Amino acid sequence: MAMDKTFDAAEAEARLSAAWEAAGCFRAGANARPGAETFCIMLPPPNVTGSLHVGHAFNHTLMDVLIRWKRMQGVDTLWQPGLDHAGIATQLQVEKLLASTGQPGRRELGREKFLEKVWEWKAQYGGTIVMQDKRLGTSMDWDRLAFTMTGAPGDPSGGTDGPNFHDAVIKVFVDMYNKGLIYRGKRLVNWDPHFETAISDLEVENLEVDGHMWHFKYPLAGGETYTYVERDADGNVLFEEERDYISIATTRPETMLGDGAVAVHPEDERYAPIIGKLCEIPVGPKEHRRLIPIITDEYPDRNFGSGAVKITGAHDFNDYQVAKRGGIPMYRLMDTRGQMRADGAPYDQAATRAQAIANGAEFTEAEVDTLNLVPDHLRGLDRFEARNRVVAEITAEGLAVMTEATDPRLGKAAVKAPVEPSEGGEMRTEDAQLVPLVEAKKIMQPFGDRSGVVIEPMLTDQWFVDAAKVVGPALDAVRTGRTRIIPESGEKVYYHWLENIEPWCISRQLWWGHQIPVWFDEDGREYCAASEADAQAMAPGKTLTRDPDVLDTWFSSGLWPIGTLGWPEQTPEMAKYFPTDVLITGQDILFFWVARMMMMQLAVVDEVPFHTVYLHQLVRDEKGQKMSKTRGNVIDPLQIVDEFGADALRFTMVQMAALGGVLKLSTERIKGYRNFGTKLWNACRFAEMNGVWEGHATQSAPPPATATVNRWIIGETARVRAEVDAALDAYRFNDAANALYAFVWGKVCDWYVEFSKPLLMDGDDAIRAETQKVMAWVLDQCLIMLHPIMPFITEELWGQTGTRTRMLVHADWPDDSAADLADADADREMTWVIGLIDSVRSARAQMRVPAGLQVPMVLTELDAAGREAWSRNEALIRKLARIDSLTEVPSFPKGTVTLAVEGGIFGLPLADIIDVAEEKARLDKTLQKLAKEIGGLRGRLNNPNFATSAPEEVVAETRENLALREEEETTLKAARARLAELG
Repeated sequence: MAMDKTFDAAEAEARLSAAWEAAGCFRAGANARPGAETFCIMLPPPNVTGSLHVGHAFNHTLMDVLIRWKRMQGVDTLWQPGLDHAGIATQLQVEKLLASTGQPGRRELGREKFLEKVWEWKAQYGGTIVMQDKRLGTSMDWDRLAFTMTGAPGDPSGGTDGPNFHDAVIKVFVDMYNKGLIYRGKRLVNWDPHFETAISDLEVENLEVDGHMWHFKYPLAGGETYTYVERDADGNVLFEEERDYISIATTRPETMLGDGAVAVHPEDERYAPIIGKLCEIPVGPKEHRRLIPIITDEYPDRNFGSGAVKITGAHDFNDYQVAKRGGIPMYRLMDTRGQMRADGAPYDQAATRAQAIANGAEFTEAEVDTLNLVPDHLRGLDRFEARNRVVAEITAEGLAVMTEATDPRLGKAAVKAPVEPSEGGEMRTEDAQLVPLVEAKKIMQPFGDRSGVVIEPMLTDQWFVDAAKVVGPALDAVRTGRTRIIPESGEKVYYHWLENIEPWCISRQLWWGHQIPVWFDEDGREYCAASEADAQAMAPGKTLTRDPDVLDTWFSSGLWPIGTLGWPEQTPEMAKYFPTDVLITGQDILFFWVARMMMMQLAVVDEVPFHTVYLHQLVRDEKGQKMSKTRGNVIDPLQIVDEFGADALRFTMVQMAALGGVLKLSTERIKGYRNFGTKLWNACRFAEMNGVWEGHATQSAPPPATATVNRWIIGETARVRAEVDAALDAYRFNDAANALYAFVWGKVCDWYVEFSKPLLMDGDDAIRAETQKVMAWVLDQCLIMLHPIMPFITEELWGQTGTRTRMLVHADWPDDSAADLADADADREMTWVIGLIDSVRSARAQMRVPAGLQVPMVLTELDAAGREAWSRNEALIRKLARIDSLTEVPSFPKGTVTLAVEGGIFGLPLADIIDVAEEKARLDKTLQKLAKEIGGLRGRLNNPNFATSAPEEVVAETRENLALREEEETTLKAARARLAELG
């Protein structure tokens, strides 16, 4: 049956995907040779709520390239797929669904009924991203699809739908608890008031917003005063006054109620007289105002604000560290909803006890947490309403720092300054108007990436992994080379994070997740066990209550490599595929996931989870900007697949995957690689029209060849295969793609197809048959080598171009030696021929010779090898270079462009073909215009203000524009120099 004229991606992709799956092509061990080595990749599990985005498409394409390549080599492969249960995201989706369908909410349903709804949602919607992923052609072992909540209470499958991940997670928690590696404690965490849970740093989005900084006076105790002096760098006095207060600046006045101290830098001479003194928090009932100490710490910046910092350890991460160092009590002011606390004893009692602590009384962390220092009239208020009240009360009492109404720090609130009399204005007699100093400034505000509300640093009871006790082996594994991180810059980040690691908060105040396996008795004693029955056996006769919290998803996904392979059971897959081979993931989760997998696997099974970590950056738009809905530059990979086909998107992804490079995705580039697929298709159709596929069956070894062009292309094919193998071995995906593109488009579809035409159409029967067999083998090799990157079009061509015993996905990857197949004589001759044709084409283009015009060529000298090459390939050269004659002359006539080749010199007499003077004038004008553009771009880049103030993507775009124009200038100057030769 004749080949289709074009490749119908929309029809073929779905059909081929179904055929691959039906044939079990992706199963673990498929196509493995007896006794083969193993190769295993773990898919970073996307959220069960997720939809495929360009980051997934990029990441998954690279993994698929490796796994298809290894599978075709006969390696025993496993690409393990799976989904993360995504605690917050999934709970949010289900709550939205309940609300939109008029069903009772989470709290009305209760925990058990709500979790039933979550499992129902997962069954209905949880496979969306799996189906989307299959459209990319990803060859994961879909029969082994894992889920991080399989086996948990309520799982409809009862733990039979994949590895029992829940049991593995619970076992690890219990084991680590019993080893003293997990504990419960009170620490500062990111708190989401909407979801009422702790969240990780990765779930916090820090945004620059318009904010304010209020300046307040903290009066010194007992009306004490000191001389406040400001000096310049040389020690000269700039300002001096007697003060009875210390000034602080804050962006969150509501947290002043929980201050435990005011800190200044130990070398700040302005405050040296009052270090160790007490000052009064300027808010709350006057009769119960607390006095707090003025302390020293390295944290305050002497050049920021007043240089004095209020320390509220329970509501600021920097303050928390200062409070820990100084033994300062940390008072929690808010409840789980971000409202000011309304619990506990009346304010007067709490304030009295807090004052005793400030005066030196002993205290415990637990006691301090019970003290509610929110004044009675502010209790229960939203934190932002409380802020307004606090500001108003301090200002009304006259304890706001004042400034002139014209102070530019006030931003839009500043009054325009009157014109001075010396500048034509009227004389002013009234005193300057003073207003509270409230700076209008941009501040970084943390928001929950799911809830969109402002995150509150909160001191709460949470479960922690004592990371310092398990981090050592993870550091050693990378230092000794057991696990390699590429690019190497990732290792430095890895070391920095792990060498400065903090306790890892692993608890979340959610319902969807692995519930903490710890029970408490009436006295608060803990019992950690794998089941309630085991816990009860540890506490006979006691009433136990289970901790309602669940484990952070990073804890469960930290066990992904062993959990998906069936651990703690000693499964055949665990024995065969662990440790796994390479992890491909984004550099943004190097700490949150990669490092934690290293720590967890080493702590649990004393083995690294993988030998290589390949890190990549975010996929950005063609200008290097981060994709976002607000910018309108988001590229939907499924829309790209619909428009251009999956192969074009995949090739684009691989081609831009330079190690450590910026990933810029352009639809124009994708369109170009769709054309690349069309070029390959047309080459196969050309072969069909010339009888190449008649009676063809797959051949692993190249056929015998006598014709120079056939011997040459066989060697080139072996050479590019070696180049692709070396690139993929080193994870240089872009080099593999570029090598294949240059070979398939340039050497095969352009040069070889053209060179073969005389042999196929005018050669004798033996040469025609030889060329048909060589072309069939070469195109087969193209399909095999391109298949890992472009699986659909290559599989379709494979099925339409001969008799095949198996699908291309399981074809044998070539292992011929380039040294054995390369023919030095053929290579030298064809390189000479191609070089001559390229030189002629380049000269014609530079001199703007009409494309279809046949021109004469002259020759002054040529060695014997060159003459033989010319005689054997004259027809080809003349046709492809559009040469109508070759004449040997003693010297070149005036107006000849010189073409130097190995062993000789050719020339193109162009004086009578082009107007040299006119062409020189055109080039000179173009070069002058280009020089101005280059000068302007260089000026911008050499301007320090531009480099520091312009957006990063604008600077990068300017550099690219400069490089393009410099390249154009080089080309035009070469053309101008050639014109100069013509006289």
